[in-house]
This record gives sequence, structure tokens and C-alpha cells, in this order.
Amino acid sequence: MKTRDLTYIGIMVALMAVCSWIAIPTLVPFTLQTFAVFLASALLGGKRGTIAVAVYLLLGAVGLPVFSGFTGGVGKLLGVTGGYILGFLAQAIVLWIGERLLGRRPAAFFLSGVLGLAVCYLFGSVWYLLLYTSTTGPVSIAVVLAQCVLPFILPDLVKLLLAMAVGQRLSKALECRPS
Repeated sequence: MKTRDLTYIGIMVALMAVCSWIAIPTLVPFTLQTFAVFLASALLGGKRGTIAVAVYLLLGAVGLPVFSGFTGGVGKLLGVTGGYILGFLAQAIVLWIGERLLGRRPAAFFLSGVLGLAVCYLFGSVWYLLLYTSTTGPVSIAVVLAQCVLPFILPDLVKLLLAMAVGQRLSKALECRPS
């Protein structure tokens, strides 16, 4: 990788951390992390965007306070909502696969983004369901979806569209899209 690539990845990791700190606290906090994950792929492309998400998760895993509420550590990732955070990596991978299969057209990115979001929701919801059930007691999938997914769908789709628009504008100015 070139120094420029590493710099862009580092900037995106920092942006993910800042976006996680902008939060509305709920059971699963409303944050701008999803926007930053989408933007990383829109701006840097699938490979570098996925690397940025992986580095972000690694920094959080070693204890740096990059997650919502200025938290970090493996305990946060292994908690009931940690699956949604780990799901960001799956989301980025789906965006990367979508880029490889469908190209970088806006419609292709949107479709990949929606699929990536669905994979993130699925991973996080299954994780939540399993951990909550094992530590607290039974909970239905309907309750998990009502609390942890349904309130986020519309805001996350808006974040996807916003990331697409910002990514298109910034990538031209910064010349950071992969060739």
C-alpha cells in the first residue's frame, strides 16, 4: 500500500470513532458509525474501506475508546450489542463484494449498501438474541427486531444516501478512489 492509502484509511478510522461518539443513547445507540462505514467504502473503495473498518474494530478491541459512549475493549464487542459493531465488518465486506461484482455505479453501491446493512442487522440480531437469552432469559426475535432493527432502518438508509453523495463529491476532490 502507498502512504496515501494508509493516510486515507487512518482518516476514515478517525472519522468512524468521531461518528460513534455522536450518539443518541438507546438499547442500541443511534450513532453515525453506519454513515462512516458507508463513506469509507464510497470514498476509498471496497478493499481500503474494509481495511479501515477492520482497523477501527481492532483499535476498539484493544481498549481505545472508539465506540459509542467513549467505550472500547473486547467486553464491548462481546456484549449483547457487540454483534452490531462486528457486523460493520460484514457490511463493509458486502460493499466490497458488490463493488467487485457490480462496479462503482451509484445504483450498484446503493444495492450493495442495502444488502450490507441487512447482513449487519442479521449478524447483530442473532448475536443479541443468543447472548441475551443466555445471560438474561428468553427473548423473541420479534422483540429483538422491534428494539434493535426497525427503529434504525430509515435513519440508516438516509446515512447510506448521504454517504453516497458525500463520497462522490469528496472522491473527485481528493482523488482517492481506486483506479
